[in-house]
Amino acid sequence: MEKDDLLFYNEYEQFYLMAKDSEAFKHFCRKAFGEDFSQDGFSDVSQVERIIPFIPKDKKAHILDIGCGNGKLLGYLQKKTGAYIYGFDYSGNAIKTAKELYEKDSEFTQGCIGEVDYPVDKFDVITSMDTMYFAPDMSAFVDQIMKWLKKGGVFFTCYQEGDVMPKTADENTSVLAMILKDKKIDYDCIDITKESYDLLLRKREAALSLKEEFIKEGNEEWFEMLVAQTDYADKPFDEYKKEMARYIYTVRA
Repeated sequence: MEKDDLLFYNEYEQFYLMAKDSEAFKHFCRKAFGEDFSQDGFSDVSQVERIIPFIPKDKKAHILDIGCGNGKLLGYLQKKTGAYIYGFDYSGNAIKTAKELYEKDSEFTQGCIGEVDYPVDKFDVITSMDTMYFAPDMSAFVDQIMKWLKKGGVFFTCYQEGDVMPKTADENTSVLAMILKDKKIDYDCIDITKESYDLLLRKREAALSLKEEFIKEGNEEWFEMLVAQTDYADKPFDEYKKEMARYIYTVRA
């Protein structure tokens, strides 16, 4: 597939150039999410902290992040646990930055879901923060993830409905949940829709507070994008949850 045909490819190439150089965006991430992971979504530090209990403490764990961006989330987990970190992303700009930032005990690869492969039983933990939607065949990709996991390993994914993926009745009727059920794969799920709504409010407040900083950098268009992403915050939560939902699924191999 040509890169220009990939979902949001050109936008993300530009996004990761901005994220590398913009101090305003770094400030925005810390104010909105609690840490700068160069987030473009809803993965705040409280969601990332939920991964840590699944990382083995009695050995050098191996962690893979699907759609790792510039690697900052993995770098945070490595700092907390000492793990080997692996990530892949289709953005060349993101992977270039990841390799520059994290040289030790790491492996970063540019590639798409369905093209990148790893050995069987390679990882203790695999994470996907809003990246399952990029799979051309989500069912086949679930098979691949389960193949990569060690026995007892954990797949951890934050999964949103209402934008890229259709809104369904609840956490047990999402596209991902139905795939897992069809494969007879047990899962646990936490509904964090209210957390996401509250985060939208923080994102809007943080962006507005940094407007002049973005403008001084010449990044007014990125400021406008961040504000536009929070439009749903204008609705009461009871209205928001009719259209949007966010879940954390965990699967143990």
